[in-house]
Amino acid sequence: MIIEFRCEREHARRWMDRETLSVDGKDVPVQIVWTATAQPRPGGLDALFELERLVLHKGKRNGAGKLNIIPDRTPARAGTPDVVVDFTGGARDPKCPARLYLRPLFNGTAGENAALAAILAGDLPVIEIVNDFDGAVLDRGHPSGEIAAGLSGALETVMARTLTMVAAILSERPRIVPQLARPAGNGTVRHPAAYVARGLAVSVAKEIYRLCCYAPHWHIGWRFNDGPGVWQSGNLSGPGWNVLGDPGHRFYADPFPITWQGRTFVFFEDLDHRVGKGTISAIEFNDAGPVGDVVPVLEEPWHLSYPFLIEDDGVLWMIPESSTHGDVALYKCVRFPDKWERHTTLLSGLELADATITRHNGLHYLFGAWRDGTGGYSDSLAIYCADHLLGPWLPHASNPVLIDRATTRPAGHFVTIDGKLWRPVQNCADGYGAALALAEIVELSPTTFRQAVRHAIKPGPAWPGRKLHTLNRCGRLEVIDGSRVQPKTSAFASKSPSAVLRARANPSTVL
Repeated sequence: MIIEFRCEREHARRWMDRETLSVDGKDVPVQIVWTATAQPRPGGLDALFELERLVLHKGKRNGAGKLNIIPDRTPARAGTPDVVVDFTGGARDPKCPARLYLRPLFNGTAGENAALAAILAGDLPVIEIVNDFDGAVLDRGHPSGEIAAGLSGALETVMARTLTMVAAILSERPRIVPQLARPAGNGTVRHPAAYVARGLAVSVAKEIYRLCCYAPHWHIGWRFNDGPGVWQSGNLSGPGWNVLGDPGHRFYADPFPITWQGRTFVFFEDLDHRVGKGTISAIEFNDAGPVGDVVPVLEEPWHLSYPFLIEDDGVLWMIPESSTHGDVALYKCVRFPDKWERHTTLLSGLELADATITRHNGLHYLFGAWRDGTGGYSDSLAIYCADHLLGPWLPHASNPVLIDRATTRPAGHFVTIDGKLWRPVQNCADGYGAALALAEIVELSPTTFRQAVRHAIKPGPAWPGRKLHTLNRCGRLEVIDGSRVQPKTSAFASKSPSAVLRARANPSTVL
């Protein structure tokens, strides 16, 4: 197979500088055909991108940077293309011999100008890959912007995820095309210079904030609830939430409670800001709340978080997130709660965040936020299935089954209510971990997947502060997490890890 990218010569970007595209792990030849500019770009764009490179990206070049093309060094065409991917807004050649002609659309319009217009209006666009021969939408996704710093970073993120979708289509695995609403935007399209200036000002403000405060600083909320909880109400109402105290220079996040051998513990990510690497810790709960000290339970040379817990055949297992290590590992509890041994590797050679397992119709399904080395960390859902917890784990027929920043990344244990399977998801539309959504699994098999979001949950009067990205329950005990402002000047003040603060009584503690 030969892939042809059609791109505008006058606006060549570094992301276009490629000879292959990875499709199902195989490098497929790519040839570039440079075309005339279909639509003019805003003036001074390359200069603004260069300014962002120096200030926002600390001098590092990114995919949106200008690509200098030397005419006599343009690679020779490999041959007649089987597939054309047209990144321009120009018309298709009616004599094109390719069997497939793909046209990326950004909020329904072709060309880089459409992507830029969406970004300048304040949001990343919904991406659609259309078969230009018949107008059929072959895939649709909405990228997340965790790494989208500035105008150039946002454009790079959009194009990176566009290539992810193109590669998925060319794999010829069936695509599950979701219905995604295009962002409404605020109706104001800024001039690129004004957009970049604002972005640089925000960047400076963030740097000043980081000098004064630890960011982000997550904290865990908990409560005892004898009645219906968040899953039943679809909100955070009910008994008041308490905040699990932390030492200030360390944050606690991703709480997973479990009762085992007659004792209840909450396991969580424990990150020391001074080191910047997460470990897994736990604290015991009795009928009155947390007791004793925080117990360290698992540390590796690499970052750990999201300590997903699962019981299987009378054994307690943990799958902490280790995406920076490039695998999904299973740990066996050999002494509860504080001794765990790495037992096996379920998946390797991939970035998969927040692995979460459920049993459904006789099979085990593993969900995770997948990343192919580019783009955001929270917009692509991969599913794997197995007969047994120890595997072997096989990929879903349509991986990635969903690209959507608002409904992809796992946020805690699956639950079954009235015979229906549900999962909490992170809604990252307003930034990583900004809110939660509760999604009903409408269809799930090794070849199908469909979910429907029924409830959206954001921080508010019941949980003051910023962000909300994990939800779990064990018996009466419900746990969530969020973030607050944590000044460095007071971060080293001694605090008991088991201390709890009433969030409603003192809302300033959870800003």
